[in-house]
Amino acid sequence: MTRALLVVGCLVLFALLLFGMRAGWRARGRRQDDVPAPSAAPAELGPELVPELTGLYVGSTVATQWQNRIVVHGLGLRAECTARLFRAGVVLDRSGASTIFIAAGQLVDARLEPALAGKVVGPGGLLVLRWQLGEQLLDTGLRGDDRSRYPSWIRAINEQKQESEAS
Repeated sequence: MTRALLVVGCLVLFALLLFGMRAGWRARGRRQDDVPAPSAAPAELGPELVPELTGLYVGSTVATQWQNRIVVHGLGLRAECTARLFRAGVVLDRSGASTIFIAAGQLVDARLEPALAGKVVGPGGLLVLRWQLGEQLLDTGLRGDDRSRYPSWIRAINEQKQESEAS
């Protein structure tokens, strides 16, 4: 009898934890109602600037707040991802989640970080793109399968940003 009560108690506690996590996620989404949805990718993206990067889309956070995850518009959902950089911007094609398009004019910079959105992988483990979405500055993290491609991505994004500022 005692064992059965312990099992039931553990199941109730587990259900309460799940309910609390879901309520927290929804409350965060309500607080982020002012964040606009990312725009759709244009029909013409231009030439691909670097080889695609496959890996894990870690998530998007408020810039400089690596644990303050953005959950609206599906930006908080981790998923396997293929990232492609074009003249028009970055396309993040996520498995089981919506595709994210970051226009070239929205990109601020690209860099390496050890952690983002609760995912800690160590120095240089994540490629982080900083971009402007409406009034909100975001950091979006990718953990690539082939981290040797990170430098070419960083160089291409930062050069593209400098070219657009010079024009």
